[in-house]
Amino acid sequence: MSERDPVTTWPPHAEMHEADWQGGLPPPLPVPSRKWYWIRRGIAAALLVVMLLVAWLAVTAPLSKSLQPIAPPRITLLSADGQPIARKGAVIDRPVKAKDLPPHVKQAFLAIEDRRFYSHWGVDPRGLARAALNNLGSGGTQGGSTITQQLAKFTFLTPERTMTRKAREMLIAFWLEFWLTKDEILERYLSNAYFGENLYGLRAASLHYFYRQPEKLTLSQAAMLAGVVQAPSRLAPTKNPKLAAKRARMVLAAMADAAFIPEARAKAAPAATTDVRTRSEVPTGTYFADWAMPGARSLTRETYGEIRVKTTLDAGLQRAARDAIGRANLGGAQVALVAMRQNGEVVAMIGGRSYKSSPFNRATQAKRQPGSTFKLFVYLAALRSGMTPDTIVDDSPITEGTYRPKNYGDRYRGKITLKQAFAASSNVVAVRLYRQLGDKAIIKAARDLGIRSALAADPSLALGSSGVTLLELTSAYASVAARNYPVRAHAFVQEEPGFLEGLWSSPRSFGSREHAMLTELLRATITQGTGKGAALAIPAFGKTGTSQDSRDALFVGYAGDLVVGVWVGKDDNSPLRSVTGGGLPARIWRDFMGRAVKGARAAAPTPKPTPKEPDPEGDIIPLDLPEIPIKIDENTNVTIGDGQGVRVSTEIGGVPLDLTLDKDGLDIRERGADR
Repeated sequence: MSERDPVTTWPPHAEMHEADWQGGLPPPLPVPSRKWYWIRRGIAAALLVVMLLVAWLAVTAPLSKSLQPIAPPRITLLSADGQPIARKGAVIDRPVKAKDLPPHVKQAFLAIEDRRFYSHWGVDPRGLARAALNNLGSGGTQGGSTITQQLAKFTFLTPERTMTRKAREMLIAFWLEFWLTKDEILERYLSNAYFGENLYGLRAASLHYFYRQPEKLTLSQAAMLAGVVQAPSRLAPTKNPKLAAKRARMVLAAMADAAFIPEARAKAAPAATTDVRTRSEVPTGTYFADWAMPGARSLTRETYGEIRVKTTLDAGLQRAARDAIGRANLGGAQVALVAMRQNGEVVAMIGGRSYKSSPFNRATQAKRQPGSTFKLFVYLAALRSGMTPDTIVDDSPITEGTYRPKNYGDRYRGKITLKQAFAASSNVVAVRLYRQLGDKAIIKAARDLGIRSALAADPSLALGSSGVTLLELTSAYASVAARNYPVRAHAFVQEEPGFLEGLWSSPRSFGSREHAMLTELLRATITQGTGKGAALAIPAFGKTGTSQDSRDALFVGYAGDLVVGVWVGKDDNSPLRSVTGGGLPARIWRDFMGRAVKGARAAAPTPKPTPKEPDPEGDIIPLDLPEIPIKIDENTNVTIGDGQGVRVSTEIGGVPLDLTLDKDGLDIRERGADR
């Protein structure tokens, strides 16, 4: 093979010289200059920055967001029969189309806000320079923002005044200009701008102030609306017509200066007059509406125009609830009432004596001690453990342990049935059941029936020492009424779950025997026990509750297809005077139920058994009710018990005495002597 064998010769170019290759290796490639190296690096870095910037803008400023209302649109809640009950949110109407608007409408906004709108790229250097010179001088403050920048600001950014926010505003303005046409930007601006009085968008403002569509606005009306956007709260024509008219004149002059209209036409334009039509007044908030509104928002998508959502509230039952509260002698106390169907549909809600005075909802927001209404869960745990209403329990003083609660008036009955203990609301029996069953069994019973508030693992829990809301407590009693648990309170009609969903999330049911025993206990409270004040002409079931020192008084129960909870108390948690769960709350409950449930008008008081027909259960003495002390002087106190007589503690001749007058007659003993 020759020296110039084509297979081994390198390089194959004739112009290459022998000296250009050494040892059979190719010559080194030419080294680029450092200048071109850094230029290429700079271009690559710039491209990377642009790509990151585009990605950031696509995430933080999606174009679709500029098509959405910038404030939550107005929602009108309807009662179950279609009556408006509350309206809340911004007044927003359909977007406008630039091609459909008269030229003078668009020109009015351009003249006063951004004359070079159709010639700049989102940021107007001339406008910025003019604003800077004006601000340095004595011409007041100008922003220099274009219409595109304003759209970027109120659509994507917060109103803070910082250089960082301003820089982001400019970037987003360039972004909008790149992807949208000028008319599209103008349309989105006009459809979202704020015009005062909770009005967003030109259509909503035009209809509110002039009762006409924006496509029909006159020159004077368009000028007035264009003037409002600078300071909507101050320039709203319904609040400050003189200032609004003065600002409208400035807009007309600007239109003439920009050669949009002749100067003579600007001067001859009459002042616009508002035409605000009378509309039905619907409250912006009620106790029920405040609770239901977040759910209404989640059920609807953001859109322009008013949204109407039907709720479960029954207007007739709501009036009956308000009437029952109004007839009650509450003194200085507050009150709450929740009424729901057995499936959890809330049909009436009272969260306090006056929403106007205090919108705090005591039915859904206040966590108060439920008192003996919590014993429902204690006795449910007892029934689950194998006990029955006829199980014998010990209603005698507790003498062991550090926690030694007492029955009202130190009244004890010895060995009684579980049913008698529940009807009389024995405190010592409830605590003994807690110790016997354990905190886990009782807390589980409460959780099963829907109690979600924190529950303290302490013997006092058996007497309702942990705070819960009236809504969740009423829902728990609804579980008993429905025989299924848990029942969730809701403000909107819920669709029946599908087959697979039903298999996955179907509620649990009480066993027939367990449910029958539980309702037997709840029935005994009203027929024989502390809840006699809630008696109706139809079977009723419920439980009274009075917390320590009478700070809370409750009655929760059900009859017919309604489950109702009533709470009475004071916001400062101070004791009530002469109010117990079996008193005022039970009477409010009975009053409401008598009007809400067919045939439930309160029955006449049950006569006491005659000597010929003795009551086999014996007299039921309410054991969870507090004593009501009345101080007469330094040495004399009078204590009045609910159904337990009167006790006078005094001194006669230096001897301390207790005089008790009850159903057994008058008893006089030296204080401290055995009773």
